[in-house]
Amino acid sequence: YVARKDSPMVLGLGEGENFIASDIPAVLPYTRKVFILEDGDVGILTTEGITITSLDGKTIDHKVFEVTGDAEAAEKGGYEHFMSKEIHEQPKALRDTLQPMLEQKDGLWSMRDDILQMDPGQVKAFDRVAIVACGTAYHAGVVGKYVFERVLRVPVEVDIASEYRYRDPVTPPGTLFIIISQSGETADTLAAMREAKKRGGKVLAITNVVGSSVAREADYLIYTWAGLEIAVASTKAYTSQLMVLYALCTEFARQRGVMSPQEASGMFEKLLGLSEQAQEAITNVDEIQRFASEHFDRHSVFFLGRGLDYALAMEASLKLKEISYIHSEAYAAGELKHGTIALIEEGTLVVAMATQQALVEKTISNVKEVKVRGAYVLAIAMEGDERVAQEADEVWYIPKTDDFIAPVLAVLPMQLFAYYMALMRGCDIDKPRNLAKSVTVE
Repeated sequence: YVARKDSPMVLGLGEGENFIASDIPAVLPYTRKVFILEDGDVGILTTEGITITSLDGKTIDHKVFEVTGDAEAAEKGGYEHFMSKEIHEQPKALRDTLQPMLEQKDGLWSMRDDILQMDPGQVKAFDRVAIVACGTAYHAGVVGKYVFERVLRVPVEVDIASEYRYRDPVTPPGTLFIIISQSGETADTLAAMREAKKRGGKVLAITNVVGSSVAREADYLIYTWAGLEIAVASTKAYTSQLMVLYALCTEFARQRGVMSPQEASGMFEKLLGLSEQAQEAITNVDEIQRFASEHFDRHSVFFLGRGLDYALAMEASLKLKEISYIHSEAYAAGELKHGTIALIEEGTLVVAMATQQALVEKTISNVKEVKVRGAYVLAIAMEGDERVAQEADEVWYIPKTDDFIAPVLAVLPMQLFAYYMALMRGCDIDKPRNLAKSVTVE
């Protein structure tokens, strides 16, 4: 006997056996037929079958949800770890996320009406955006803040879901809520979404799991179609979330008149080209592996960046700490001299993000500051930009693209960096200690 209250629960329907789990991927090795329980549902499982009732004992006729997709996604396919496989699947995940969202009319790309679901009046009505998420999805939201404010010129606030739900936030009319969750079952994110709806807000959800709680409860919904992600550390789900945010921002800009149809179509063309560029960005494996072999014994690593590079640094730092157990921190580079520089000593590893062309010179000044104090600096820069190479000890280049969408490409070598650092340290990469894929409790 099982019952659902608040936390998610699914029942897997097998042959001669049935299953209980908090998330659909957990039962996929055994069955692709599941019942998704709602709050107050009671499940009775035997080897012969599953019965679902209400709390007062009345039988509920739940439809079976059949999970579709490639069964091979649950296999490593020759890779040593799922994380490595999922990093290398990102070019396909980016393409699979974006292409179904778009259509071409009179030679111009735009988002399909049935994908966005919002009518033009709703698109033009919101005058502020609130993005709520946890962990890696929160970092995608920080990128979204920079991009939405820069392009749409509307104020955007990004909240960690566990803070949003308890801080009694001010939510003026005209606020569009964007909820981001890889699993669609994150407890704090679900609670924040329900709080937003209680306050009269309209919620647009971005999630990777079809039929998840977030997907069912949101007013508007866009799937990332990244495919099954098994490694606890999110990689392809993150870049697919970024892709959706870029596409949303571009379509909003088109419909609100901030971008002309031609400009929006041009941006969609660049987004469509990211898949090929992402493939190029993950070919530098030997250099990254060599660097990790020289630095895996570090006790601390600091990540610096400005603007979108700061948002990128936050995710790069999280990836490193969660799978290699190396202490790492991300700082807005301008904050360096306000205390953090006291931690820099001879041999400290600093990773400087320098993809934002207008801010590269400012970042170089911070590189000089840490170098003088003995730091060893790895920089991430745009192909063709040699400025930072004059100061950093080593530079990894990403394919040249707009500053606007550089975080999608720049995070890829950082994921590989974290992976090889953890590999050299002998860590359990796919299942880091103390972590879970779907955080379904507070």
